[in-house]
Amino acid sequence: MRLHPAGPLLQPLLHKLRPPLNHNPNNKKMSSTQPSPLPPLPEVERLAPGCIRILGGNPGKFTLQGTNTYLVGTGASRLLIDTGEGRASWLAALRRVLREERATLAAALLTHWHHDHTGGVAGLLAEWPGTPVHKHQPEAGQAAMEDGQVFSVEGATLTAAHTPGHTADHMVLFWAERGALFTGDNVLGHGTSVFEDLATYVASLERMRRLYGDREGTATAYPGHGPVLLDGPGKIAEYIRHRGQREEQVVQTLRSALGSADAAAVAAGEGSGKVVTGNGSGGDAWTVMEVVRSIYRDVPESLHPAAAGGVVQILRKLQREGRVVEVDGGEKWRLAPGSGRSVL
Repeated sequence: MRLHPAGPLLQPLLHKLRPPLNHNPNNKKMSSTQPSPLPPLPEVERLAPGCIRILGGNPGKFTLQGTNTYLVGTGASRLLIDTGEGRASWLAALRRVLREERATLAAALLTHWHHDHTGGVAGLLAEWPGTPVHKHQPEAGQAAMEDGQVFSVEGATLTAAHTPGHTADHMVLFWAERGALFTGDNVLGHGTSVFEDLATYVASLERMRRLYGDREGTATAYPGHGPVLLDGPGKIAEYIRHRGQREEQVVQTLRSALGSADAAAVAAGEGSGKVVTGNGSGGDAWTVMEVVRSIYRDVPESLHPAAAGGVVQILRKLQREGRVVEVDGGEKWRLAPGSGRSVL
């Protein structure tokens, strides 16, 4: 969940830049100080008949206004989507809402393994022992959540769909009665998300868009963080376009290191091997940080290391597609012969 300096993509960048996955795996939504505060969200809010959002009570630069948990259904038995990170305030709010709704929990459904979505499981089970907890790639004591599995209570039929990318176990849930999608952390209410594998993530975004069918412009998305998105399919399409734009920026940056004759040769599949200037390193291959400094030149340099993780993901994807190659023992990257085509 961004880098056209005068355009709308800059603000989300400042929310969501993060380091490579193995740098800080639990804090997976990294941001800097926002130019303006995020709009406040109520601790508890009825978003639609059959859907109540209960914030996890954990606002911060990694979690935006906090983790969204959702109580879904209209009858005496409800489904809970995600559990926050285990704050006492969240558990108290859930207890209060269930009492006011005169409802009990049929099951808890976890979108993925990150602590800010699963940390409340222990407290939930202490309060409501025996509640089934479902997760893809379940941990000890949990039940499975499989692709295509249906969870049903009065007013809510939820179908799980495996959508890896943000994490390998990531699931979204399609709400049949309202044509809405609970997107987990694949799509957020502010900015863009992060991912473990770019190609897998984009494929999952495409699948999520297909889940909506022909509801473009009329279907809601309930994200793992941030406000409700009234045009879920449109937001997903925006994410897909953004990823394509970012890939194109990387390709154009690598191409800009070459003189015009060399660029034409690479596009034609010839490749001169000529050493030229253009990136400050004296060669036609770029380090990751050189690419970052070029693409993110209007972003504070303190954020460049965080941006490097996303650039590496793009380069790895392009490498698998045969469009870039590693050189100098993996220290630098350059366009591959025959890589002149654009991704857009």
